[in-house]
Amino acid sequence: MDDILWTDLNEAEQRAIAVLGAGMSTELCAAAALRTIRRAGLIRGPRLTPKAERLRKLALLQTMTA
Repeated sequence: MDDILWTDLNEAEQRAIAVLGAGMSTELCAAAALRTIRRAGLIRGPRLTPKAERLRKLALLQTMTA
């Protein structure tokens, strides 16, 4: 899953990464989305992994330059 792109994630998974990246609770995220991104190595416990942080930042930069 090293080659995962933001567009590979569904809306709930993207939202979960955005919510956790903003420091909010996992309770605001869909349980299925959390399971999926946990299996993908994007979260550990209630926190984003460095891989997820890079993915989130890249998605944000792409949005700003589009």
